[in-house]
Amino acid sequence: MTLAERLRDALHNGEGDDVVLLTGDHREVDPAPDATLSAAAVLVAVTERAAPGVILTRRTDTLSRHAGQVAFPGGRIDPEDVDAIAAALREAEEEIALPRAAVTVIGAADRYRTITGFEVTPVIAVVPPDLIFVPASAEVAEVFEVPLDFVLDSANHIEVAVEFQGRNRHYYEITWNGHRIWGATAAMIVNLSRRLRWGS
Repeated sequence: MTLAERLRDALHNGEGDDVVLLTGDHREVDPAPDATLSAAAVLVAVTERAAPGVILTRRTDTLSRHAGQVAFPGGRIDPEDVDAIAAALREAEEEIALPRAAVTVIGAADRYRTITGFEVTPVIAVVPPDLIFVPASAEVAEVFEVPLDFVLDSANHIEVAVEFQGRNRHYYEITWNGHRIWGATAAMIVNLSRRLRWGS
């Protein structure tokens, strides 16, 4: 079975409706059903190799929002985007020069609502290994690959609680090779892990 087939099978035949997924500030903050959310999409690009990896970026330190944070390539869904998949592919091409023709789209995973008012659709895809990425210098400081089995392993999902603006906030962290993956990116990885039940 190819990597694409494994991912497609796992994504569409996951644990079902009883899987517990994260949203917002995990247990505490969930935007109201009638809240106006901005639609966004990210590309979860998995490399086609014996030990697959996932492509992540580190945002530049000069950005006004989420500076220096680790993230999937992605952003808002623009009016000209046909759907979340089109938006994720466009953003990945703009941010890291990932050619759309090199991407095999598997499908959309569970949407994630952020506490900052976005509803993010993670788009799962397979890409060839060892592509040359060119970061868009205004947005992306670094592009790197993390082993897929590492980020999907629940033993590496560390839940953290901090007090912020008078209340306890909860989030997950995944640390790999000096990179701190946390917040919405880590939560989407945790959700994907719970949905896929990835196995070697």
